[in-house]
Amino acid sequence: MASGGDELVKYITEKVVVYIEDPRAIHARRAATKQPWSQKWFGMLPLGWSIWRSKWSHDKKE
Repeated sequence: MASGGDELVKYITEKVVVYIEDPRAIHARRAATKQPWSQKWFGMLPLGWSIWRSKWSHDKKE
C-alpha cells in the first residue's frame, strides 16, 4: 500500500510542476476555450430552452 501512495504523490507532484512551469498565456488560453458548465453537463438543451423562453417572453409582451 505504501508504494501506491508514493506513486500517487509522485503523479500529483509531476502535474503540479508541469502546471507551474507552463506560461500564463497557456493557462489563459485553456480557460478561454473552456465550454460553460451548463453546456458540458446538459449539451444544447440550455441554449434551446433560453431561446424558447426569450421567444415566449417576447411574444407575451406584444
